[in-house]
Amino acid sequence: MKKVLFIDKLHPFLFNYLEKNGYHCVEGYDLQKEEAQAIISDFYGLVIRSRFKIDNDFLDNCDQLKFIARGGSGMENINLKFAQQKGISCLNAPEGNRQAVAEHALAMLLSLFNHLCTADGEVRQNLWRRENNRGTELAGKTIGIIGYGNTGSAFAKLLAGFDVKVLAYDKYKTGFSHAHVTECSMDTIFEQTDVLSLHIPLTDDTYHLVNDAFLQRFQKPIYLINTSRGSCVNTQALMKGLSDGTLKGACLDVFEQEHTSFSTVERTPEFNELAASKKVILSPHTAGWTVESHLKIAQILFEKIKDLENI
Repeated sequence: MKKVLFIDKLHPFLFNYLEKNGYHCVEGYDLQKEEAQAIISDFYGLVIRSRFKIDNDFLDNCDQLKFIARGGSGMENINLKFAQQKGISCLNAPEGNRQAVAEHALAMLLSLFNHLCTADGEVRQNLWRRENNRGTELAGKTIGIIGYGNTGSAFAKLLAGFDVKVLAYDKYKTGFSHAHVTECSMDTIFEQTDVLSLHIPLTDDTYHLVNDAFLQRFQKPIYLINTSRGSCVNTQALMKGLSDGTLKGACLDVFEQEHTSFSTVERTPEFNELAASKKVILSPHTAGWTVESHLKIAQILFEKIKDLENI
């Protein structure tokens, strides 16, 4: 019987349906990396989110492994090239949380524009500050999207009813302009954008993509949304931009200071400064974390394993 090791908990759908289709699924939720590495040679499949990195040392022990199923979208915690060399298929499920990420990004932006977090706290303290909490309308703004994959396209679709202009740049994709999005160059993004939203994986090319030089290229102050990966944004440059007015505000679901597992954040002086700013809205890497996406990710991974294994 083909054994599948679950390092992280996903929706029970995946575990149960693999079992129904002849796999033997093993719970390894409490295993440390070294413990998992010591037994992985016995397994045919591995299911993980982001608890630790699947690096060369780990993969060297994968004598029987045929697939790694990542419960989410980003694959930066897996050495994909080396896995491919060993004949291991790497699967993910970006289709499963694209709507959740898009809705979260929009919710954060509307909250920031309308001072909802501040106003909520003030009303609970019996403070009634209407003028201080006068909002900004989204209508009439130009939204720039970098990365027009699953979440970028879902965000653009969600914006269709808000009377905004949506521009999108994707390094690897062309010919996607349609009724509610215009494909453009980065020069156009820099020239016209009011709100910039990142929908990109973390790679060597995108690490600290948003730095001081990048922000200085915009023709007017912007708002930044990051629901992709924390290290796509240089925190020092972000804080400088908020201080000098290059950035009017930011919506951040991800942070440079997150641990590999995304379960905690290191409270560095930079992060503490960010957390103290009233120009930002923060959430704990939950943009793709909904009741619906929890199930959809498991269903999509099961379908991809089925296709891979012809079951």
